Order: sequence, then structure tokens, then C-alpha cells
Amino acid sequence: MQPLHASAVAFDGRALLIVGKSGNGKSTLALELVALGGSLVADDRAILTPRDGGLWVEAPEPLRDRIEARGLGILTCPTTPAFAQAVVDLDQLETVRFPERRKISLLDVELPLLRKVESPAFAAMLRLYLVEGFAT
Repeated sequence: MQPLHASAVAFDGRALLIVGKSGNGKSTLALELVALGGSLVADDRAILTPRDGGLWVEAPEPLRDRIEARGLGILTCPTTPAFAQAVVDLDQLETVRFPERRKISLLDVELPLLRKVESPAFAAMLRLYLVEGFAT
């Protein structure tokens, strides 16, 4: 098991790890994804465990069922563990309209790596990506 400074939200058991520096919007993006029907997996810190060839993600005990709403406080939100399907890095801004496919290795598990997109539809894009994937 390895802790990671990240939030995570899942759709249909497929989790998106949200990484970035403090204050860069991890919890905000997680809240937006939950509002779009996602399940909170973890906020602020996630525990990663290699399992069945993938990465199992869950919230550490002290942070389970909680999410930070900056300017409002800590809210209750049920957490559900899930397998990681991709990572979005909020510290890196995507500047290309059709970017190359990137990968990241966490605990020897390779996952797609996405960058932050400056768009009000970013959360909706990520939801659709997790549920449907890229067009071939």
C-alpha cells in the first residue's frame, strides 16, 4: 500500500486519480464529478494497493466519507473504493487540441495520464472518458 496526495472519483467502478499541488483544484474537480453522478473514492489522500494486475484506490480511514469544499468546510460524502483507470494531473495544462496519449506508472501499474484542460466542460469530458473511453 502507498499513500498518494490525490483525490479520486469513480464511475461504474472505474476511478480517476486527480493529482496536483495543494490548492490546484483536486477537491473542486472531485466535487464536480460527484455532482455529475460519480462516486467519491478519496479526497486529499488516497491509498493505492496493487491488486489483480491493477491499482485499488481507497480513502484512508480518517478521511473516509469526507470531502473538502473550500470556503464552505468539510462535507459528508460516502466513499467507495475502486480500481484506477487513469490519472489527471492538474499541475500540467494541456495546450494541444488533440494531444498524444500519455502514460504514468504507479506501483508498476501503467495508467493513462491526462492533463488539465481549461474548459468549463472539463469535468464532463472526464466523466465521458471514464464511462465511454476514447473514440478509435
